[in-house]
Amino acid sequence: VFKKTYDLLLAVYKMTGSLSREYKYTIGEKLKNEMLELLLRVYRANLSWEKEVNIDLCRESTETVRLMVRVLYDLKQINMKKMIALNALIENISKQLSGWRKSAGKSHSYHKKGVV
Repeated sequence: VFKKTYDLLLAVYKMTGSLSREYKYTIGEKLKNEMLELLLRVYRANLSWEKEVNIDLCRESTETVRLMVRVLYDLKQINMKKMIALNALIENISKQLSGWRKSAGKSHSYHKKGVV
């Protein structure tokens, strides 16, 4: 998850450089900040014993990023090809987070029952 999130972060930073001035310093900055927060949340989730809460925060950030990318596309700040490429990364991250969440929930329930 961390690698794909890092790849998306780099793609977002490269993409925001080409936004028009009006959007570069508003939604572009918010998008970059949200991506940094997502990367840090993935890192924290990886270190944490209570992964579920952190993974849920990661999933929320992922959907926020997806929404911002859609807004940039609708404002004609990115083309269809760029939106598809970014959404492919976002979808990959989302799927990995969902799998990680299921796995974390199972292992957490085993710890609660004293199995592990």
